[in-house]
Amino acid sequence: MLTHGELTVQGRIREASNAVLLCTATQDGVSVDCVYKPVKGERPLWDFPDGNLAQRERAAFLVSEAMGWGLIPATVLRDGPYGEGMVQQWIESGDEAGETDDAGEGNPAGNLLALVEGEEAGEGWKPVALAEVGEGRTALLVHADDPRLRRLAVLDAVINNGDRKGGHLLPAPDGRLYGIDHGVSFHTEDKLRTLLWGWAGEPLTGEARAALASLTLLLADGAPLATRLAELITPAELDAVRGRVADLLRTGEHPRPSGDWPSIPWPPV
Repeated sequence: MLTHGELTVQGRIREASNAVLLCTATQDGVSVDCVYKPVKGERPLWDFPDGNLAQRERAAFLVSEAMGWGLIPATVLRDGPYGEGMVQQWIESGDEAGETDDAGEGNPAGNLLALVEGEEAGEGWKPVALAEVGEGRTALLVHADDPRLRRLAVLDAVINNGDRKGGHLLPAPDGRLYGIDHGVSFHTEDKLRTLLWGWAGEPLTGEARAALASLTLLLADGAPLATRLAELITPAELDAVRGRVADLLRTGEHPRPSGDWPSIPWPPV
């Protein structure tokens, strides 16, 4: 339905920096909600090729599926009312807000991110960084010690995600967690910016190592995933993906901030 259904624009999501349209895709009398990001609505970026963000979103989905974790909603490239673009399944986010959450009212990632007083994250939380909260006060930014977030942190390291904000985390009512907005990924230089630094330097889980080992085979020259990615990103970027996977397996650890690039996106939520 996302690939072949008739797209009807319902409205624009104005909080987004690029053109993001809420649509329905209809086929054989059945409709699903989806997000349509036309290439024409992309703002040029100094460090990414023009008109290429939609392809990177599709590439991120393919890598997520290849790792077996299903962390990104179904994402396709297709023509639409305003030309070629990315079309992605709409996810109704569940309400997971917790009592410790100060990350913003209405934040869909409520009990996954929080600001807490003091210098200790507390049980079940991982520290990220100190944040200024006004009037000379600081609070500790933390994220949940959640296996779903940990998988997402590994995926972000593989695709070199430059924009993992809190608002890009969508916990669904069925308990699954999705990540969205992967247009600024796959750069050859280290661009990893994320709120999920809580495991930096810690050993990868056995699950993560197994997924990375499988991904190595799928990224080999001539393998189906490598062939599909080669249509979406440059040869140098594909080689960089292979290099990042190899580095993760070699070190056996979650990456640390490099210090050469801001490690946390702005705004963070």
